[in-house]
Amino acid sequence: MSERRGPITQTPGPADRDVRGEVPDGATEVFLAHRNLLFTVAYEILGSAADAEDVLQETWLRWTAVDPARVRKERAYLVQIATRQALDRVRALGRRKESYVGPWLPEPLLTAPDVAEDVALADSISMAMLLVLETLAPVERAVFVLREVFDLAYEEIAEAVGKSPAAVRQLAYRARGHVAARRPRGCASPAQTRAALHAFQQAVETGELQSLLDILAPDVVALSDGGGVRHALLRPVVGADKVARLLAGGWWKRQAPRSLEPVEINGGPALLVRVDGQVDGVLAVSVENGYVTGAYHVRNPDKLSHMAHETAISR
Repeated sequence: MSERRGPITQTPGPADRDVRGEVPDGATEVFLAHRNLLFTVAYEILGSAADAEDVLQETWLRWTAVDPARVRKERAYLVQIATRQALDRVRALGRRKESYVGPWLPEPLLTAPDVAEDVALADSISMAMLLVLETLAPVERAVFVLREVFDLAYEEIAEAVGKSPAAVRQLAYRARGHVAARRPRGCASPAQTRAALHAFQQAVETGELQSLLDILAPDVVALSDGGGVRHALLRPVVGADKVARLLAGGWWKRQAPRSLEPVEINGGPALLVRVDGQVDGVLAVSVENGYVTGAYHVRNPDKLSHMAHETAISR
């Protein structure tokens, strides 16, 4: 996809880098000021932290070729670059998903507790919402994220995705309808999610079937992602009875010493699973009306690299 500059900047020329090839004055400061935002944009479009980091690197390289003094809207301009790079990576990521063993879940992020205070941001990076966004076409997903989460103008989004503003409005309208039809209903507050998660944790640890049935919604869906490397479900398990029996039937006791540690994952309460003291997975849930409607268990070790430290996100 070509990098059209559009109305937010003048056309860059040879002076964007000096003769020694150094980064223009102020470029580093501007990029660092928007770094967390750019990561968040790329992550929401891709659902992969590793790919989002690669997008950041590509965005930085392109940003250093531009004189910041010529850019009138730095935030929008950087977001446009990051969006283009993310869309360029969608095809490669799609090929990996096609050959993926079992369900594909987004790469979880350990986030700071204050992320939950921004309700819109926390909702947009939740496991449940990222799975809804996976059902959108790549450009629709980018348009939805840039408009609904980051509040970019239609004209700015058009520059990022290579469409006309009128086409972007139509894409945004379709994406909103698609998401509204699939997003969780009656979303719980962090406190309600934490309470349901605590009850869920106790039920899992004890293996009591009735306790599990009491906390699971009738149409609960359990997904696990082992990436063909770790033992995991090869297909979704649907229904309270099936999920409860799965959890009560020895999942917790299959390997020696396990523990569940409450953490903040993707802006909401979740559980960090340890086996013999080592991180073995992440268990996130979606909660509606006090019941667990979705359980998302990520065990693929390639997706657990962001469990050692909090990832800063912003919008």
